[in-house]
Amino acid sequence: MFLTGLLVGFVLFFWWVAKDCFFRVEEGQVAVVIRFGAARHGPDGKLLLHGPGLHFKWAFEEVKVVSLREQLITLGGEAGAEPMMLNDGTVIRLQSMLRYAPQRDGIAKYLFGLHHRKEHVAGLFSSLLRNEIANVKGPVMKADLKTLGDDLGGSFALVRRDRKLLNDRIADFARKELQDYGVNFEAVDITDLHPPDELADALNAVMSARAEAESMRFRSQSECAQRVMSAEQGVAIAQTRAAAVEEEITELGRHLSELDKSGVLDAYLSRRRAEVLSESRTVYVKDDQKQLGGGR
Repeated sequence: MFLTGLLVGFVLFFWWVAKDCFFRVEEGQVAVVIRFGAARHGPDGKLLLHGPGLHFKWAFEEVKVVSLREQLITLGGEAGAEPMMLNDGTVIRLQSMLRYAPQRDGIAKYLFGLHHRKEHVAGLFSSLLRNEIANVKGPVMKADLKTLGDDLGGSFALVRRDRKLLNDRIADFARKELQDYGVNFEAVDITDLHPPDELADALNAVMSARAEAESMRFRSQSECAQRVMSAEQGVAIAQTRAAAVEEEITELGRHLSELDKSGVLDAYLSRRRAEVLSESRTVYVKDDQKQLGGGR
């Protein structure tokens, strides 16, 4: 009975020791074995990395697993947008994301060179982002209605308009700096920009004024076009009437010429005078003889 219990105890002890002597590494990960605080190195002197699979270690050794998958750092996520100052002194609130992945050849730097790795990378990226944001210079103010809103925004308007260019500049700078920490830079995305409340109100006021001015301009252009069209139609009608009167006068002159050639013009004029006088209510007759006598 005693021997049986002793055997069972040895079996449990060896099972407990064996349990700590094997470790498993998943796909997309590498593991480093640390013995008494020192990482295990290979015959070539390089850090010994264990890939996916089941591996052996002594029970007193420690294993640190590093994921080589792409990782995401969000600046100003749940805590809100992060404040940053532009070149002209405007303080904006910015939300951005950094995507990176640890280098296989730089595991030693990433694992042993950084104590709080993710916090350190986030702080470094935030510093790089602040530096690039601060170097953005806004446009010169112009008294132009079409660009007044962008000029009023200053550096904020430039950042908002050329966001892709800013992303590329940050990416180039971050790609050089993050390599020293054993990290491969993947991409950076500025997800949202929030101007100060005063600037937002000013931009809204400018956009409203611009929309109102454009509306008034289009309305004035429509009214002017309508007046020009009416005037052109009036001129066309007047020209048509003048042509009709001219044709009538020409036809009347031709008819009178024929009457004069026929010798009946005086009779025609007398008859027309009689017709006009018969239709009038008051007739004024000028006596030339009396005027001449009175002059004497």
